[in-house]
Amino acid sequence: MGSPQTERTTVGWAAKDNSGILAPYTYTLRKTGPEDVYLKVLYCGICHTDLHRIKNDLGLAHYPMVPGHEVVGEVMEAGSEVTKFRAGDAVGVGLIVGCCGTCRPCESDSEQYCNKKIWTYDDVYTDGKPTQGGFSQSMVVHQKFVVKIPDGLALEQAAPLLCAGVTVFSPLNHFGLKQSGLRGGISGLGGVGHMGVLVAKAMGHHVTVISSSNKKKVEALEHLGADDYLVSSDETRMKEAADSLDYIIDTVPVVHPLEPYLSLLKLDGKLILTGVINTPLQFMAPLLMLGRKVITGTNIGSMKEIQEIIDFSKEKGFSSMIEVVKMDYINKAFERLERNDVRYRFVVDVAGSKLDQ
Repeated sequence: MGSPQTERTTVGWAAKDNSGILAPYTYTLRKTGPEDVYLKVLYCGICHTDLHRIKNDLGLAHYPMVPGHEVVGEVMEAGSEVTKFRAGDAVGVGLIVGCCGTCRPCESDSEQYCNKKIWTYDDVYTDGKPTQGGFSQSMVVHQKFVVKIPDGLALEQAAPLLCAGVTVFSPLNHFGLKQSGLRGGISGLGGVGHMGVLVAKAMGHHVTVISSSNKKKVEALEHLGADDYLVSSDETRMKEAADSLDYIIDTVPVVHPLEPYLSLLKLDGKLILTGVINTPLQFMAPLLMLGRKVITGTNIGSMKEIQEIIDFSKEKGFSSMIEVVKMDYINKAFERLERNDVRYRFVVDVAGSKLDQ
């Protein structure tokens, strides 16, 4: 396995260009420092952000690129100054693996807003090496950006919590929306949206799913446990539900009107944007002013919040709806994700796959 400071090679599945097609790729991991853990990847979730990045939808992509940022692994070796983990621990790694440590966000446990944060993949680490993600045999990660997965939580279930789960947990936590009895809305029932329903219900909220069609109504109400379902184009039902929600988590990743959602919010209600959209959104200012409403955004969550959502999931016992696949299916999985043909999150069984073929 090599000693710390020894560079190791590993095999991942990388996109070589903006076609987004992944294929086996052998590369060298950075050296293991005293505060690093060397981990074997067991599972890795597939996120819509991965799809955007491998196809260079957001620009500035660097290839070859090994995506994957919902990483579940086993610690194989811990550096001499690692205090939080030891060999054999089940751990998770999310969307960032570095930050400056001295700015206001970093000092307030909000390192995901650090201007010098380092993404888990498609970025450059402090040693000048490109970062590569979790669709790989192994990774080296600083202990600050690793979380402990508690005994009894299924490892494949932990993967979606590391991005989708914390993306909905973080704003509820930050904006003081965790207390039971609140009325919340979840717009869009994809990977993040379905997790939003589960997390909000576990907090004791009355949850309304807002969608563009009725096609997911049965799943939302009967499988995920939502309390109500609104079709955004149904003007009668939308008017009936006006001024009824404390918050809406808007997970829709394409351009859409905001006015229908704003009308659903109570006084001081919050519309929280989580979908990555590169086109400007519009709204009528009086809809905000006449209800002192807020449109805000949120970006994943802090390391502290990732640990909290994982522990909360274990405590409450809720499970996301996932489809476990092997790595040789990953290009098909991305095709299906692009068509929204997944209920509701793909998780790759990395350790159970043959990566070098």
